[in-house]
Amino acid sequence: MNLERESCFQRTRTGTKTESPEITYPFGPATFQIPKEFYHSRRKRERRKTMKSVLSMLLIAIAIGFVTSAMAQQHKASNFSLKSADGTSYELSKYRGKVVVVNFWATWCGPCRKEIPDFIEAYKKYKSKGLEIIGISLDQDGWTKVTPYVKQSNINYPVVLGDQQVVENYGGFNAIPTTFIVDRNGNIVDQRTGTMSLKELEAKLKPLLKTPASTM
Repeated sequence: MNLERESCFQRTRTGTKTESPEITYPFGPATFQIPKEFYHSRRKRERRKTMKSVLSMLLIAIAIGFVTSAMAQQHKASNFSLKSADGTSYELSKYRGKVVVVNFWATWCGPCRKEIPDFIEAYKKYKSKGLEIIGISLDQDGWTKVTPYVKQSNINYPVVLGDQQVVENYGGFNAIPTTFIVDRNGNIVDQRTGTMSLKELEAKLKPLLKTPASTM
């Protein structure tokens, strides 16, 4: 996909394109140096082997803990509370147990407008199965531009106004449309920058809609 064709770049206040932050994990190589005196006798060599085994298991356990924690933090969808044109607040955390599509868009973005009919169709087909879609508009002109477009396009899912904070909370992306798919447990399981067709959207949603929310 050509990102320039299929998405619209946002710009910073200085007018320059921003770079998406690179994801890093909070752990690196871990080593433990055993003192030379440990090798002086056969008995100590055996102790060394035992010690290394214990240390290896300990380091593996610590690494797994770091990975699990990092992945959980990385993929947990950031909560937000944003308002629609009529003043209704939409808070992501209240959709726990639903599969939620969070779509960042704007009326001036051609690729955004291109995919909206497919989002409308998906909402019609899968709302009863537990799907929710929230369109987050990044129009600087606010409801002056958004409200007429929502009515004209017969958008059937909630549309709210976003801000710089919510963009930063979702990774500080620099192009739209950008879409996040959140599972029933509130985890981000998919992210896409660029247009998404109904076929592509359904392929991602169907397995999630069949999966019940975790009780943990």
